[in-house]
Amino acid sequence: MTNLNQLPSDLPIPHNDGSTNHLKGMKLPNVSLNATNGKAINFGDIKGKLVIYCYPMTGQPNVALPDGWDQIPGARGCTPQSCSYRDHYQELKALGAEVVGLSVQSTEYQKEMSDRLHLPFSVVSDEGYQFQKALNMPTFEAAGMTLLKRVTLIANNGVIEAVHYPIFPSDSDPAWVMNYLKTHSVA
Repeated sequence: MTNLNQLPSDLPIPHNDGSTNHLKGMKLPNVSLNATNGKAINFGDIKGKLVIYCYPMTGQPNVALPDGWDQIPGARGCTPQSCSYRDHYQELKALGAEVVGLSVQSTEYQKEMSDRLHLPFSVVSDEGYQFQKALNMPTFEAAGMTLLKRVTLIANNGVIEAVHYPIFPSDSDPAWVMNYLKTHSVA
């Protein structure tokens, strides 16, 4: 069975296709999405520094990943990315940032993952693609599903200040975010 916590060494590396070039400077959409903490999060209302890591989908123990998943550049690695955010959460908080994960899986699906991985932050469901459509976030198709490409947004007072894309390997994402927060004065 596939180990969801470990990345294979031969994954294809994603390349920048320009699909996120429009995001820097955009306002976060005024959409309210259900979160794993049982509340709705409205991105348009959030003040301060916010890190939103968008990911395709997390696998589940004893459930096979979609056929060809490891051959899709950037698809594999959602569990290691989430665990890396978990492991660096206190450092990110110390830098003044809140963290939110986002995918198109249902809140129930995300809650199982969040509980299993002991995530100290909320994960929100964009099951209706409201966030994705409002920002024209990049997607891809796999196993009949439309999934978000792996993109991380750093926003301050509702405005996107930085975009991390493509992200590889996935578990390196929090280090990139922390470096950005340490070296940029996010006004």
